[in-house]
Amino acid sequence: MALERSDVEKIAHLARLGLNEADIPRTTDTLNSILGLVDAMQALDTDGIEPLAHPLEATQRLRADVVTEENRRDAYQAIAPAVENGLYLVPKVIE
Repeated sequence: MALERSDVEKIAHLARLGLNEADIPRTTDTLNSILGLVDAMQALDTDGIEPLAHPLEATQRLRADVVTEENRRDAYQAIAPAVENGLYLVPKVIE
């Protein structure tokens, strides 16, 4: 399937791309080479070939859900200007 200049102009209009007159022939050639590659890949015989991977069959390597750091909340709140019941107190900024 080869694209012509009018096809590229329609595609550019639908995609809201502003192509210059000088860019249209180069864009046409580029799109035709991409479509040629797709045609070549579709022409390959893939009967009997197993897929290499599938995203739904993948499993994640998970680490153990263990606490690795100590609780330092008291040390951090010791230097805070105002703390109450384990929460930082801040001045009201919206009235």
